[in-house]
Amino acid sequence: MPREFGLIGRSLRHSFSPTYFQQKFDQLELQDCSYEAFELAHIQELPSLLARRPHLVGLNVTIPYKELVLPYLDEVAPSAARVGAVNVIEVKDNGMLIGHNTDYSGFRDSLRRQYRGAGPALILGTGGGAKAVEAALHELGIRYWLVSRDAMGRGLTYADLTPQVLQEHPLIINTTPLGMYPRTDEYPALPYEALTPQHHLFDLIYNPSETEFLRLGREAGASTQNGFDMLCRQAEDAWKIWNR
Repeated sequence: MPREFGLIGRSLRHSFSPTYFQQKFDQLELQDCSYEAFELAHIQELPSLLARRPHLVGLNVTIPYKELVLPYLDEVAPSAARVGAVNVIEVKDNGMLIGHNTDYSGFRDSLRRQYRGAGPALILGTGGGAKAVEAALHELGIRYWLVSRDAMGRGLTYADLTPQVLQEHPLIINTTPLGMYPRTDEYPALPYEALTPQHHLFDLIYNPSETEFLRLGREAGASTQNGFDMLCRQAEDAWKIWNR
């Protein structure tokens, strides 16, 4: 019986996930497994995808469906309930869909690998990726502010990010798609001249390997980290879920 896996999102040309999992299948000599990227114009297309592909046993979820997919699930695992977003779907034999979040653990473990500070932090963006980062920072005991384009009750706007604010927040995490392939010339609006070697910039984007956000940070002396290690860690956690 073939086992199919895949990735759902709106624009997936940038994704390394199909290559990553195909390499895993080759390494493990799993000839009955395949992985495919499924671009969905709307999340409402998910049920028809599942109906067309009865051998699907696992899906990854990316922008912009990590939160929009929740109403389509039969159950939400504690990891996804804690975050409020889903990046992994487990498809049971009876068709039941269970949502999980491995972005949270992937980001947490990847950050701990390179960052030894204690914050406080700025989280750029408020989507599903930002929610996973929030949960991880909360567990790590790192205080943070959310930053968005529009004023929020408990957050900051980009207009609030003065040089002084950046100096007071040594950890800055980009969870937005700004700078992602193919629009690689985009970057969050920050006063990059205020960055110092005491800053650490983490970008959840991994394609390109160095976004403009990270390049500008590096040139200002900050340490930088892209999302590739996080991608690998969350993918391995997803594989464990699909093979329990």
